[in-house]
Amino acid sequence: MNALSAPVAQTTAGPAPAVFGLRVVVGLFGVLLAVLCAGLNESVTKISLADIRGGMGIGADEGAWLLAVYSAASVSAMAFAPWLATTFSLRRFTLSAIGLFAVLGLLQPFAPNLHSLMLLRVLQGLASGALPPMLMSVALRFLPPGIKVYGLACYALTATFGPNLGTPLAGLWTEYVGWQWAFWQIILPSALAMFCVGWGLPQDPLRLERFRQFDWRGVLLGLPAISCVVLGLSLGDRWGWLESTLICWLLGGGVLLLALFLFNEWSEPLPFFQLRMLQRRNLSFALVTLAGVLIVLSGVGSIPSAYLAQIQGYRPAQTSPLMLLVAMPQLLALPLTAALCNIRAVDCRWVLAVGLAMLAASCMGSSLLTSQWVRGDFYPFYLLQVFGQPMAVLPLLMLSTNGMSPQEGPFASSWFNTVKGLAAVIAGGLLDALGTLRRHFHSNHLVDSLGNAPLLDDNAAGLAKRVHEQALVLTSADLYLVMAGVAVALICLIPFVPTRVYPPRAVA
Repeated sequence: MNALSAPVAQTTAGPAPAVFGLRVVVGLFGVLLAVLCAGLNESVTKISLADIRGGMGIGADEGAWLLAVYSAASVSAMAFAPWLATTFSLRRFTLSAIGLFAVLGLLQPFAPNLHSLMLLRVLQGLASGALPPMLMSVALRFLPPGIKVYGLACYALTATFGPNLGTPLAGLWTEYVGWQWAFWQIILPSALAMFCVGWGLPQDPLRLERFRQFDWRGVLLGLPAISCVVLGLSLGDRWGWLESTLICWLLGGGVLLLALFLFNEWSEPLPFFQLRMLQRRNLSFALVTLAGVLIVLSGVGSIPSAYLAQIQGYRPAQTSPLMLLVAMPQLLALPLTAALCNIRAVDCRWVLAVGLAMLAASCMGSSLLTSQWVRGDFYPFYLLQVFGQPMAVLPLLMLSTNGMSPQEGPFASSWFNTVKGLAAVIAGGLLDALGTLRRHFHSNHLVDSLGNAPLLDDNAAGLAKRVHEQALVLTSADLYLVMAGVAVALICLIPFVPTRVYPPRAVA
């Protein structure tokens, strides 16, 4: 109990009380805008990587490292940012992170060589990863109970609205403006975000005395642990997973350091992660389910994009309408879902179940794809994503944060955002690994089936192309079925794990 009460005692003294009003709303909007920019920066540069490599003369392996080190730095920063924000003040820390994030984005197209670009990407990844935890901290601390669910809906936008905008923006910059704007797109929105945060959020005093209890062992263990795991998962498929000595060292060393890090956090008086919070059933369930939901959302975003690019030759600009079909209605779907969850008679667990069922149905329908499918064939099934995504994310935030005090906000933010970042990386590694395995399986099966059959086409190259395309189609269908299976498995957990919660001061 002493270890549990010590951090709370350290956190309760000092923050300035804030009256909810227009300034707080503007400050929340500024943090939301900055977090959306951080997410878009990563997804747009990933989708635009081929054009960036061509413009900067970067090879394929170097490009993979650019993406991997950014992800590693971003997820690592998510774990430690809430502690730093509490120490240096939420407003001051957020403004510094946004400013650094924008300046580094401005400089990257002018990097003189690969090493300097890599350094800029690492630093920008740290600044980018520091922003998402601030959004949850602001929502939990400043919003009154009656509308707190709408603040959580703002956080849910970063998982539903933001990722689906990556493809349209990448298509816009690479097709019509220039690849440099994949880096520069964040500058003006970041400037607006800084103004909103600077004007809207109250200024807390510095609390440098917290450094007397600074968890140095946690940093020395946790930072390399998270970085190694993320690098191993990001680069594993490209280097053959366990066939590569580098990947074995990254994953093995990362898991070992992560275990030591969590053991250290258990005994620290002022930890970065409050492990005792996991005794709450709803929080533990929400973290596991959030990871599963994000894996599904990553799949439903990347599978059709890869299929349309490889089978139909689509560029990001041609895939954009499908992503916009899901992204733009989120601006209406999320507030409606928040209003639904804010009704006392509505059990948010079953809202979650319906959302997951809609995701599963969308994936099952999309698994029927053939080599003749074009963008429009996905539309009927992706309409289910419009309400399925917010209904699968927002109830999780409600279940886990209900009854949580503002002092516990930084710990909850560390858990949620680190799991969110790791889940995105795990989703990428899982899709890559399963995609490679199933593609090889289907290719070998198709070739074996043709082995004793007479060739109807004397053009061997044409036949090889058709075999390759059919293997890709079957692989895409398999991946959709895996995503549907994950969604159904998460539904099966709901009756057994979470307890019902009611919205605070809910409307009738």
